[in-house]
Amino acid sequence: MEEFVGGLWDRFITRSARRDHPEAAVKLADLERTLGILFRALGGDAGLRVAPASTQRHGARRRWLSRVAATDDRSASASLDLETLRLPPEIAYFPDRTLNRDLYLWLIAAAAHEPEPSADAWIVRSQLATLRALKAFPGLRARYERLVAATLAERIAPDAMPADEAAQERAVRHALAEPGAVGVLPRLTLRKAKPLQPVPLWLYPSPLNDAAKVSRGDTPNEKEEDEEKRPEEVGVGDKRYQAERTEMPENESPMILAFRAESLLSWAEYIKVNRALDDDPASDAKAIADDMDKLTVAQDSERVAAKVRFDLDLPSAAEDDVPLGAGIPLPEWDWKRHELRPDYCRVQIMQARDVEPIPLPEHLRRPARKLRSQFAALAPARRWLKAQPDGTELDVDACVRLHADRLAGQHFSSAGAYLSMNQRERDLACLVLADLSLSTDAWVSDRHRVIDVIRDSLMLFGEALSATGDRFAFHGFSSLRRDHVRFHDIKNFAAPFDASARGRIAALKPGYYTRMGAGIRRATTLLGQQPSALRLLLILSDGKPHDLDHYEGRYGVEDTRMALIDARRAGLKPFCVTIDREGASYLPHMFGPGGFTVLRNPEELPMRLPMLYGQLTGH
Repeated sequence: MEEFVGGLWDRFITRSARRDHPEAAVKLADLERTLGILFRALGGDAGLRVAPASTQRHGARRRWLSRVAATDDRSASASLDLETLRLPPEIAYFPDRTLNRDLYLWLIAAAAHEPEPSADAWIVRSQLATLRALKAFPGLRARYERLVAATLAERIAPDAMPADEAAQERAVRHALAEPGAVGVLPRLTLRKAKPLQPVPLWLYPSPLNDAAKVSRGDTPNEKEEDEEKRPEEVGVGDKRYQAERTEMPENESPMILAFRAESLLSWAEYIKVNRALDDDPASDAKAIADDMDKLTVAQDSERVAAKVRFDLDLPSAAEDDVPLGAGIPLPEWDWKRHELRPDYCRVQIMQARDVEPIPLPEHLRRPARKLRSQFAALAPARRWLKAQPDGTELDVDACVRLHADRLAGQHFSSAGAYLSMNQRERDLACLVLADLSLSTDAWVSDRHRVIDVIRDSLMLFGEALSATGDRFAFHGFSSLRRDHVRFHDIKNFAAPFDASARGRIAALKPGYYTRMGAGIRRATTLLGQQPSALRLLLILSDGKPHDLDHYEGRYGVEDTRMALIDARRAGLKPFCVTIDREGASYLPHMFGPGGFTVLRNPEELPMRLPMLYGQLTGH
């Protein structure tokens, strides 16, 4: 009975103390695509992606009822760094759903006009972003004023605070009402003073992500003892969390411990558990991270990446595909330096070993017949044009009509009486570049993996294009760092699509990582050598550009984008077909708004690919 009554009281006091409004909540997931488009339309950096921010304990002053119920002590603040714009995963700050949605839109506008990094205080930079956004888009002023009025109504009044906190709160209120009027935030002098209440209309500073460098080995193993500790961030899933760095314990055998009660916590925190090899991984790790105020990061001399690379070592020469040549050096774009590094990557041409010619698989024969019959209508054909002013033969029907017209007293001087032969030709070439990274080993259904879908797609596409007579080539790529980008020769432009080509398609297997820029540059060279009026580069992908070294995040996206820009300058028409459902967050920046399509059902790719080809070639 006591537990029942206690549960009722807890639910009552928690519901009464909450200051947010769940019934009017707006989720980021519902607006993520719209906000990304709006951010770029308002002038924001097109290379940034929109992602959810993590909730953190703010430590600000709360109302007494919230302190009793232990609520309203955490918030998710918007922030902006070089790669990501992070927004609250949900906004329920106002009782009006429209205002919560407007807050998302305002944060997008403010982020698009965030000033360049400088030594200015956070409150000054926030006001400057506000002024720049209102100046660029005066129509946002009415919406901004409504948000300010609603925000001030939800905040604790300065009269209910100590003098130091009240001074800060009045400065924030003045800065919100009159952006640019406050040059400095008053300092807190009282020892027990609380931090400032979160300001939902402003973007908060984003700490440097040094923790990610530890996993790559970019940071030195030894640091100066007097180095000042600074806040960091680590990633768990798609969120970022505040982190603090600590030293890795030197105890190699955690079982040899003195029986001291204070040692038990350290042993539990730092025991080395290889989660990648655990049969039963912690399913609640993300929930635990959400509840923690700060994660602890330790630098271990044994990097986890080295254990992963053990399984991704190159196979022996007898088992691996056959390398053709010594490799081709290619450049790579460094977006931070804004320069093209010459001969930075090496592309190794590969061909499958011991391939046996095979017929078309049985399950593909029926759709192949259908596609061949549809695409046969696109094949070049000769046809007679009637009633032409000149030609190789007389048009008997036209001559009879002309004679009958003359007898009837009518005469048409422009009428023709000859037959002319017209030869229809298709002057185009297509190169299909397939992503053969390790992620293609994932299952998309109970029967098919991604690599199986790619194989079937290439076989059906080859059958369809063979019926048109168009020139086409199939290649695949994967990578293992910059010095080993594997470029698979499946079918070149000069080779026929026969049983041997089908055998090479069937021999395709998942490779390593996705250094997409190098693959596109090699494909651009091959396709650029074709003397066709229309040269189409079709890219089949299942994920974001990525490799073991620094080729990840925005670096890989920007290098791929620059490779595509060079392809368009060479007269090519690139187009991406992806099954990555998150592709809408980065593909518009790389390919443009009309340069890609996302397939929700990967198993549709074999039939969708020929249809997309028909649309892209204007038939």
